Amino acid sequence: MTIFDPASGPGSDPGSRPDPEAFLRIAERALEGIPPELRRHVAEVGIVVEDLAGPHLLASMGLRDPWRLLGVYQGVPLTRRSVAMVPTAPDRIALFRLPILRFHEIRGGALEDVVRHVLIHEIGHHFGFSDDDMAAIDRQPD
Repeated sequence: MTIFDPASGPGSDPGSRPDPEAFLRIAERALEGIPPELRRHVAEVGIVVEDLAGPHLLASMGLRDPWRLLGVYQGVPLTRRSVAMVPTAPDRIALFRLPILRFHEIRGGALEDVVRHVLIHEIGHHFGFSDDDMAAIDRQPD
């Protein structure tokens, strides 16, 4: 999970923000830009875009403020899989559009870089990478 700790509430004019479909295209480009050694681990993982995390997900993570959660990996990490395991649902990474956009408004820079950062953390935490490993990957050029 990627958490952001902003002042509460939405940022600037939502009319200037990419809609969910445009945001998904940004996420797909960002995924293509992460290093192949990381991307190969998520070939079968779907990416979905939601405006905000729902109350059940927030409660399961011990969070109340949906503006703090930027993304989450939902599935069984590769490090916990076995050949005898029967998958119950497809793995996915949920990106929460409005909190990411707000984080971007505060941080500045390219939106694709923010989305790439969230993707790397969602992939990395659930595939056994340390924070140092993820920071090194995040610094690599596209």
